[in-house]
Amino acid sequence: MLRLLKDLFDTAAGAPGAVRHDEHTVHLATAVLLVEVMRADPLLGEPERVAVVAALQRQFGLADDELERLFELAHETARGANDFFRFTSTINDRFSHEEKVHMVELMWTVAYADGHLDAHENHLISKVAGLLHVTHGEYIAAKLHAKQFGPA
Repeated sequence: MLRLLKDLFDTAAGAPGAVRHDEHTVHLATAVLLVEVMRADPLLGEPERVAVVAALQRQFGLADDELERLFELAHETARGANDFFRFTSTINDRFSHEEKVHMVELMWTVAYADGHLDAHENHLISKVAGLLHVTHGEYIAAKLHAKQFGPA
């Protein structure tokens, strides 16, 4: 099934050119980073999964079936990833600085979805924020904003 999802993305990527492929690459990179936050909490639960899907919906406006396929592909990709470089480099290449700060805020939203911030989540978001060249002040502001206005 996961191979089918990957083939679907690969086929769609080859369609009307590099723009479609680029869009899917950005969607997958974003989804993988959000899923990694979800996976960082040893008490993996439904609230974090719901937060990932909701964040992807707000960010990209995808249909429900596309969101489910993207989530499954991101989860499988995250499980096989050794580092974050290919995902953060995609974000660095395609996002403005403000969008990168927003990405960090989305990660905090996922971390706070279950009402508990785990040390592993905190460390992961800090590491990714550094790779996205988000300053410490922006990182803290994103954290506070997500905590104040997030679903938790």
